[in-house]
Amino acid sequence: MFRLWVRRYPTLARRGFTLIELLVVIAIIAILIGLLLPAVQKVRDAAARTQCINNLKQFGLALHSYHDANNVLPKGNSDWAQSGQAPYEGSWSWQAQILPYMEQGNVYTQAKAWQTGPPNTYSWNNPVAGIKQKLYACPADSRGPVAYPGPANGLAVDQALTGYLGNSGTTSTSLDGVLYVNSQIKLVAITDGTSNTLLVGERPPAQDLDFGWWFAAYGYDGKGNADCVMTSNDVAMVSGLISAWQSNSGGVACDTTNYATKVGLQPGKVTVMCDGAHYWSFHTGGSQFLMADGSCRMISYANNNILPALSTRAGGEVANLN
Repeated sequence: MFRLWVRRYPTLARRGFTLIELLVVIAIIAILIGLLLPAVQKVRDAAARTQCINNLKQFGLALHSYHDANNVLPKGNSDWAQSGQAPYEGSWSWQAQILPYMEQGNVYTQAKAWQTGPPNTYSWNNPVAGIKQKLYACPADSRGPVAYPGPANGLAVDQALTGYLGNSGTTSTSLDGVLYVNSQIKLVAITDGTSNTLLVGERPPAQDLDFGWWFAAYGYDGKGNADCVMTSNDVAMVSGLISAWQSNSGGVACDTTNYATKVGLQPGKVTVMCDGAHYWSFHTGGSQFLMADGSCRMISYANNNILPALSTRAGGEVANLN
């Protein structure tokens, strides 16, 4: 007879983490997250800057293509008075005019088909005014493409917005830029040099979405200023936006003690209405600009003092970027 021998092993007691060990693990995870988050944010910021540059380059190609076809750059903004006369395109922005060169020919055709005269005269009632254009919004703006709620404010349609504004010059009346009301500038007229002259720059819409309308850009003054074009040194625009803020609710009151801090290229916030009177962006340290030669560059806030020189097409200034 065989005897079956079974070797028995003692049962090992299982134990969990002690409180101290658990706290150490949590602390290590927190440290790793703290180290990774800035790196992830830097990658996101770099990606947003790259996409923003691509958007600006698309504008550059479209504007130059428009120039090739018409021998002039588009009007920065068509006079709103044209709403009552053919072709009834009052307050059409430069972005509306270059739609065929932005692979948006169908949108342009639809806009033209509607804008045929009474009663279809006012561009802010054009059905295409509410179409959000992805390329017209900087990806660094977490809101993405946005639109002013038109029907809720007495308009027929919403008004889609843009964060890219054309360079209209030093002030809203100087007409020394490249894209301003009724402008039709030839590239050869930019005698300061196309590589030294701004064409388009960044300025995000404020939280009330009242300025930055990409299609029907009346502006604060009827010339598109603060809507589709921007100046570099216009305190009158600051006053205009302060008045606009006072007639609306929400947002933060503007500092009225020093208008010089609200023009040019300054840091800004969407909650401050009069920050709509100067270039700024969600990028760190400055804004990105499209130059008249089609190149793009980041210009830091430290260069605010030379922005007026970069805004004129034939001022004869010498501007050295820091």
